[in-house]
Amino acid sequence: IMKQKMFTAAQYKKLVDNFNKQEGGTKDFKVVVKLFNPAGLGTWYLSELNPETNEAFGLADLHEKELGYVSIDELKNLKLPMGLKIERDFSFPENKISFDELMKEAA
Repeated sequence: IMKQKMFTAAQYKKLVDNFNKQEGGTKDFKVVVKLFNPAGLGTWYLSELNPETNEAFGLADLHEKELGYVSIDELKNLKLPMGLKIERDFSFPENKISFDELMKEAA
């Protein structure tokens, strides 16, 4: 099984940089990375990452879309069918799409 990282080094740096530039939740950053469950429900669009807690901020699309925090450690340790893991969408355009645009997309 090929082991893949949740983020590239550049994506990690951008996520942490956005987190460090955040001023009390007033700044809106574009989505840096999209993670998804290859076995079913669950997509996460992430814009920031706290390097100390390993919690990311973004839009989770599970049963409905909501903004909030997600533990990257929990995503990494999710037990999915057939040994699958949460994956990164390699074709997702980094730093191009806002959360507002994602919220407006038809479900």
